[in-house]
Amino acid sequence: MAKFMDVHSGFVGVTAEQLQAAHDADLAIEKEEGVHFERAWLDPQSGKVLCMSTGPRREAVMRIHERTGHPTAEVYELPIEV
Repeated sequence: MAKFMDVHSGFVGVTAEQLQAAHDADLAIEKEEGVHFERAWLDPQSGKVLCMSTGPRREAVMRIHERTGHPTAEVYELPIEV
């Protein structure tokens, strides 16, 4: 499985509870695409959210986010880790 980091914008003022709800929505259907969302981080001032996931390909990650209402085209495969 490949590892991915994706970036979302437009989450200014979002709370931890709202981030958790968005993450839970991804978790509820992730298996349909063979993806697992491991963790999400939020900077509510800039409105940026970062999500770490594993899955078969970038497009699978994008489809889950699209279906749960927070689409992004900024999905990066991370083939190197130290």
